[in-house]
Amino acid sequence: QVQLVESGGGLVQAGDSLRLSCAASGRTFSIKGMGWFRQAPGKEREFVASISSSGLTTYYADSGVKGRFTTSRDNAKNTLYLQMNSLKPEDTAVYYCAADTRWPSSDYDYWGQGTQVTVSS
Repeated sequence: QVQLVESGGGLVQAGDSLRLSCAASGRTFSIKGMGWFRQAPGKEREFVASISSSGLTTYYADSGVKGRFTTSRDNAKNTLYLQMNSLKPEDTAVYYCAADTRWPSSDYDYWGQGTQVTVSS
């Protein structure tokens, strides 16, 4: 099993930046792809970004995060990051990290509990 714990969420103003972290523990050697998802109130959970085990390949959603969000990972620390710049009120959501034993990732095997990001206008 793999445990994922997100941190770094909070309340910020539009235009601010935040960096989310996701610490993995347990059978981390089994992790290949990792990703970020978010769920806004009243909406379905949506894909934000994903990254390969080497960190050399990343994918971003077309929903306006490309160019503002950057995902990276530090395998030595078993930690995934999401740098979010120029935040907008529509970025308000609970952000989840996920880990998959496969790459490319599709049906993620493990999920964190989520961290709230609120962007005020």
